[in-house]
Amino acid sequence: MSSVKTATFDPIEFAARVDKAARAAQFRVGKFGEVGGSPLLALTKRTPGRRPRIYVSAGIHGDEPAPPHALLELIEAGAFDTRAVWFVCPMLNPVGLASGTRANGGGIDLNRDYKDSTSPEVRAHIAWLRRQPNFDLTICVHEDYESTGFYLYEQNPDGSPSLADALVASAARHCPIDMSPMIDEREAHGGIIRPVGDPLERENWPESVYLRANHTRLAYTIETPSSLPLAQRVATLRAVVSTALAWNL
Repeated sequence: MSSVKTATFDPIEFAARVDKAARAAQFRVGKFGEVGGSPLLALTKRTPGRRPRIYVSAGIHGDEPAPPHALLELIEAGAFDTRAVWFVCPMLNPVGLASGTRANGGGIDLNRDYKDSTSPEVRAHIAWLRRQPNFDLTICVHEDYESTGFYLYEQNPDGSPSLADALVASAARHCPIDMSPMIDEREAHGGIIRPVGDPLERENWPESVYLRANHTRLAYTIETPSSLPLAQRVATLRAVVSTALAWNL
């Protein structure tokens, strides 16, 4: 049963629930900063032996509550097991989540701030990321108020085996897929956007582009439509992230 609450997002309460669930799942619970009295959480789980390193984030846009809830439910369900070394940042914009606004408390869209890094949240996040090893896979979890269905971005410059089709198939069991030929002003095929040209040339960097530039060679951004009920969005994101977490395991 879903643990989603439909009331206003309370970052302090959410952080406490994440802390409890993560410790029970044998994560190391830390924080890389604090804004508005709310911690910027970083969960790490080291698994002995040769394991892929997988990074997952959520909550960078405050008007997208489904992604943090999806990650919390996955932590509670034990999805982050011994198959990999895990790095999880479940709530990157607590002030925005509390107010239900896309931007942070200073009016900055954090997901466009990873090149100039003017916000305290992004500066602290980048400092934490620089202390971590490179990742084999990164997943940024989002939702989109303008979308009619699920879609994703794939950054895969080395042409590694793609997860995109499997992720879309997983989403299709829970919600429609956006089959538009253009999504977010970019060419798309079957709900999959593979950016044309070098994303590093963008003027303003999203988190995923920063990760691609500095920490990984395989990056996915997943988006579910905000028009769906919250529980359906959470279920969709849970399914897609679960599929991604099984990558190469």
